[in-house]
Amino acid sequence: MPDWLNIALRSIGALVYLFLLTKLIGKRQIRQLTYIEYIVGITIGSIAAFMATEMDGPIFHSLISLTIFAVFPALSEWLSLKSKWYRDMMEGKSTIVIQDGKILENNLAKEKLTAEDLLGQLRVKNVFRVADVEFALMETSGELTVQLKTEQLPVTPSQLKLNVAPAKPPQTVIMDGKIMPIPLAALGKDQIWLETQLKKRNKTLQDVFLGQVDESGNLYLDFVSDAGGSKKKPQIQETYETLKQCLQDLEQQANAEQNSKLQAKYKDNAAKLEEILKQIQSQYKH
Repeated sequence: MPDWLNIALRSIGALVYLFLLTKLIGKRQIRQLTYIEYIVGITIGSIAAFMATEMDGPIFHSLISLTIFAVFPALSEWLSLKSKWYRDMMEGKSTIVIQDGKILENNLAKEKLTAEDLLGQLRVKNVFRVADVEFALMETSGELTVQLKTEQLPVTPSQLKLNVAPAKPPQTVIMDGKIMPIPLAALGKDQIWLETQLKKRNKTLQDVFLGQVDESGNLYLDFVSDAGGSKKKPQIQETYETLKQCLQDLEQQANAEQNSKLQAKYKDNAAKLEEILKQIQSQYKH
């Protein structure tokens, strides 16, 4: 077997085996990994690279080594669930770094944090004054948890004894110029309603990049920009289409009006608007 083919097969095998082994760790972000999982992750990556490129050694030996290193964090996690002492030893404990608006310098030093580091993490939490903090904990994941003093907390509707309906996420009904039927049906709307809303704004589906309907039934549309590929209509053309829609509305209102005087006014205004449209159309063609 050629060397390149041998390396290719070993690499594919190593990737597949690594994928299966990483299922033992579960869905965690990097900052959520324990020390053991972090060290093991680096080690099994090195072993996998060795297994893929070292053709002299038996691949079976590398598989055994990979399995041992992958099983160990799973065993460590099981022990953490069973023993608080083991969990505290491996993962550590949360540390209070601010209490009653005062920084605990000794605890800050234990976490190997500087004042600048602490202030930076507070700003991430939208806190800019240490005096506003009731207490702050440095979690084992390295994230800062902040509890503001009562007088600094924002007022909530429950404190004002207001009954507020639970907020619902908006439904995306148009994406990339295509109607999303399932979210639309969940709102109790149909395609005809959506097309009517687009027509009122003199837009087509191709003009819309994203469309969402909020809990109040309001439709938000994000249109395709010039950079997206579709050309934006000239301003005069948009004005013409808007006035044309107004003309149609006036004609419909005139036909539906029972009062003869109002009907005459509608027809008179419709005639004037039609004349304006003819002038715009004539100018636009030239």
